Amino acid sequence: MNLKRYRDAAVVLLALALPFGFLRVSMQSDPSKLTSPADKLMVRFITPIQFAAATLARGVSGYISDYVYLVDVKKDNADLAAENARLEARVRELEHFEAENRRLRALLEVRKRNVTADVVSAEVISKDTSEFFRVAHVTLDRPTSDIKADSQFPVITMDGVVGITGDVAGGTVEVQLVVDAGFAVDVVVERTGARGFVRGAGNEREYRCRVEYVKRDDEVEVGDVLVTSGWGRRFPPGVPVARVTEVVRRDFGIYQTVQAEPTVDFSRLREVLIVVSHGGQAKLEEADGAP
Repeated sequence: MNLKRYRDAAVVLLALALPFGFLRVSMQSDPSKLTSPADKLMVRFITPIQFAAATLARGVSGYISDYVYLVDVKKDNADLAAENARLEARVRELEHFEAENRRLRALLEVRKRNVTADVVSAEVISKDTSEFFRVAHVTLDRPTSDIKADSQFPVITMDGVVGITGDVAGGTVEVQLVVDAGFAVDVVVERTGARGFVRGAGNEREYRCRVEYVKRDDEVEVGDVLVTSGWGRRFPPGVPVARVTEVVRRDFGIYQTVQAEPTVDFSRLREVLIVVSHGGQAKLEEADGAP
């Protein structure tokens, strides 16, 4: 029993002495001063432990540093991805504004070229198609009582003739497009002055027109631009309508067979101008009223 008591006491003393020994050796800045046998024994005992502890500490510290670095990198990548997405959205928005600005400036140029015309701007909100019926719906930028269901006012854009107005419901106006089977307008070949009559083909799959009453001996070639003649009071003269895509001359008959496509790209149509009145129309009305 006494032996066990002494053993326990020795273990306790050793357990208390070892930390103080480790601390003393560790705090000694000059190892050469550790000259006693106990110090040397302590140094020999503690050195492998210190080395193992230092190696383990460096490994754990490096692992933690790498982990923290990777966490920071992941966060930075997420932040950069979010910023990149925001900038891409901003670029798309600016490109949209730039395209809209170009279209509006082009419409402004159309206004300037038609200084004698009274026009109302409008924005396209929808398009309907059927086998023989091609229309678009536009909403007016400002209210006006001049546009009525039977007005049939010209609708133009920077690229040329869009069509004529139809039914009206509040601020929304139906527009009969150039390619509608019921649309027709008197035109001349811009290059030669040859006359013709553009009529919509009513093709549901593509935007096409046919040109009627072009005399067989008139000079018309593929690529020629057809512009409004100004006859009939409806459209001001010189507005592009269509571009010739096919010419068939026969050895008999009075007229040529001419096909054309509109100068306006209806798939990209956004804004239009409705010509409520124009100078050529006023002059013709004055001429009709003259004695």
